Amino acid sequence: MTIFQKIARREIPADIIYEEEDFFAFRDIHPQAPVHVLIVPKRVIPRIGDAQPGDAELLGRMIVASKEIAAKLGVIESGYRLVINHGPDAGESVPHLHLHLLGGRAMAWPPG
Repeated sequence: MTIFQKIARREIPADIIYEEEDFFAFRDIHPQAPVHVLIVPKRVIPRIGDAQPGDAELLGRMIVASKEIAAKLGVIESGYRLVINHGPDAGESVPHLHLHLLGGRAMAWPPG
C-alpha cells in the first residue's frame, strides 16, 4: 500500500484541499514552491508510463480539476505548472502516479 492510499483512507493525516470520488488533492509536505499540491488518483496507477487507455478519462478529469484547484489556491492568474514524474531520474519517489501543481513564484525553464 502506498502512502497516497493511506492518505486517501485517512490513515495518515494530510491537508486535503480537493476531493472527488476517484481522486483528491493535498498539500505536499516538502513544498518546492509557495503552492505545491499533489493531485492523486485513489486507485494505484504506478506511473504515467503504466497508464492504460481506460485511465484517460480519470487523468483528463484530474488535469481539468487543476484549474479549480489553482483558482482556490490563488495562482490561476499568476500561473502554475503541472508536473508528472516517471522514474527515478525524473524525481519519482512514490510509485503511485500523481500530478504536482506548483505556483506562487516564477518558474525557471528548463526545469531541473
